[in-house]
Amino acid sequence: MPRTALDTTVPNLTGRLAVVTGANSGLGFGLTGRLAAAGAEVVMAVRNREKGQRALDELQAQHPDAHLRLLDLDLASLASVRSAAQSLLDEDRAVDILINNAGIMAVPDRRETADGFELQFGSNHLGPFALTGLLLPALQRSEAPRVVSTSSIAANAGRWQWDNLQAEKSYSAWGAYGLSKLANLVFARELQRLSTLNGWGVTSIAAHPGGTATNLQTTGPRDGRPPSPAQQRRTARFMQGVNQGILPSLYAATSPSATPGGYYGPNGLFEVRGLPAPARLPRAARDATAAVLLWDASERLTGVRYAEIAETVSR
Repeated sequence: MPRTALDTTVPNLTGRLAVVTGANSGLGFGLTGRLAAAGAEVVMAVRNREKGQRALDELQAQHPDAHLRLLDLDLASLASVRSAAQSLLDEDRAVDILINNAGIMAVPDRRETADGFELQFGSNHLGPFALTGLLLPALQRSEAPRVVSTSSIAANAGRWQWDNLQAEKSYSAWGAYGLSKLANLVFARELQRLSTLNGWGVTSIAAHPGGTATNLQTTGPRDGRPPSPAQQRRTARFMQGVNQGILPSLYAATSPSATPGGYYGPNGLFEVRGLPAPARLPRAARDATAAVLLWDASERLTGVRYAEIAETVSR
């Protein structure tokens, strides 16, 4: 039986600054439109500026009063992450909402980021981890900063591989994806724990879209090849549209009732479709020791140390 759906009414966001990664398509595009329609100024962080500009133009046409702008960001490059974060910090403004949405899914063979990380773990987890930490000063300028991490139902199958985080010993496309999405969820929960413990003032929440039809199905498993008509029909039958798929993240990003450290997803069977509700937490995501190990590994690999950045802000 479906769990009770949550109220996804978006409050007035006038005067708020939101940053959405992967904003040119799919969930990021949908979230950007909803945030902008509620009055937020939205920074569309995109890897491909040409695609980003087309998306911005389309959203601007839909919402003539929207305040939108582009930010170059490639999460597969720590240099790009640092550059994008510095551009926002140089504005000396508060970032009220950060939605870590961009990602890649089930790449068929092992590939590496610019920094030599396995592509999915690097792009889906390490890039957002670094971006969030570097933006901590801007987040802390906000009265109520909120960070949303996009996980997946694939996190249920994620397994910790501490001796194989970079898939150097063995590679599984879906195994690496599941691990990266489990890392997204655990990062969100550990960020909330550390924020509470250390008084950082940041609210961190995770969400997943269930089975939502986006271009991830093309850019990942199909390696950029378009789906066949039969695959498109199957997708339409079993998956929900973007307008519904964004609702758990939208609730996490904007609702005054969202629980710090919470996790939200669709309320239907197996959380594949439906309206937003609290999501089931995988057992591996409840492991406190794993959360500490992941955090330590992430700081070591990215060189982004949250406590040091927060200490600098408090001086």
